[in-house]
Amino acid sequence: MKENLNPDWLGSEEGDEIYRENIIDHFKNPRNYGEIVEAEIKHSELNAICGDMIRLFVKFKEGKVEDVKFKGNGCAISMATTSMMTEILKEKTLEEIKKLKKEDIFEMLGIKLGVVRMKCGLLCLNTLMKGVEQMEGKDGIKN
Repeated sequence: MKENLNPDWLGSEEGDEIYRENIIDHFKNPRNYGEIVEAEIKHSELNAICGDMIRLFVKFKEGKVEDVKFKGNGCAISMATTSMMTEILKEKTLEEIKKLKKEDIFEMLGIKLGVVRMKCGLLCLNTLMKGVEQMEGKDGIKN
């Protein structure tokens, strides 16, 4: 999970420094890293372009996210955005989760990403949404 943390690829706008530091912190010290055995959502996705892989675990209680964890390997952007996303998912309802958009992830990240890095940044959201679909049986698979 280590990468050359050259801050030049983390945005070039003035004022981006605090966001870059936050990304590096989440990459080096990921929040909610691990597994949940009894999770309602257990889903993995791979970014074929760069090889990043995330496995997301979400457990609900009384209609809200009780716990969320992830495991994976990848670049600083994919790992940091996943770590950040796990923090905002706690206590959200399934309906609130379904309303999350890519703009929410980019706003959370706080910097502009190039086209290739956008796929890295959105891997967490894609994994979450496909996991929700799988949980609901929309792809023919029942959990």
